[in-house]
Amino acid sequence: MRKVYPVLLFACFLLTFSAPAQSRAQSKAQSKAAPKAAPADRRPLLVCFGDSLTAGAGTGPGESYPDYLQSVLDQRHIHYRVDNQGISGNTTKDGLQRLPGILALHPAVVLVEFGGNDGLRGLPIADTRANLDQIVATLQHSGARVALAGITLPPDYGPDYIRQFDQTYTLIAKKYRVPLLPFLLQNVYGVPGMMQRDRTHATAAGNRIVARNLLPLLLPLLKK
Repeated sequence: MRKVYPVLLFACFLLTFSAPAQSRAQSKAQSKAAPKAAPADRRPLLVCFGDSLTAGAGTGPGESYPDYLQSVLDQRHIHYRVDNQGISGNTTKDGLQRLPGILALHPAVVLVEFGGNDGLRGLPIADTRANLDQIVATLQHSGARVALAGITLPPDYGPDYIRQFDQTYTLIAKKYRVPLLPFLLQNVYGVPGMMQRDRTHATAAGNRIVARNLLPLLLPLLKK
């Protein structure tokens, strides 16, 4: 029995000193394993607000014009975060209904691109104008700086309808004194390799050109 006590005492000694060491080792391992929270992105927000042309329909991830716009701004050390808020199929009415969500983002600059689906569906010009007018007015009232991108229609929609449709963008741009790119697909539409087979949406290469087209329109707003 006398030989048992030293063994028990030694075992207790090991448990007493090894337990804190194990606890410390576990704490260190847990601290190393715990993921670090990503730093908040405090750059002001540039929202591209529109339909499938903004969403980049038919192209791959990172191939929409907002993606290329972000790359151009990064290359020029212009510290804005571009947020793609394009949804395929949206009309100006849909854009108007989505406004509360856009305002909740507190954007510094908003590029508004709507109307193509209104025109392709032959919707009344007066309704398209009223919706687009309210979108721009509401964004400006929130304090956001606004730019407008237009689109046009195929010739089979008739010259009168197309003329009134095209005038919509010019009238609203003048009313609210916002910069306008009259045709988003400038130097893209009809150019080999720049348009998809549907002849409506740009390819990745076309979207890269769209981003370049928009840059001169947006730069004055980004530098304010």
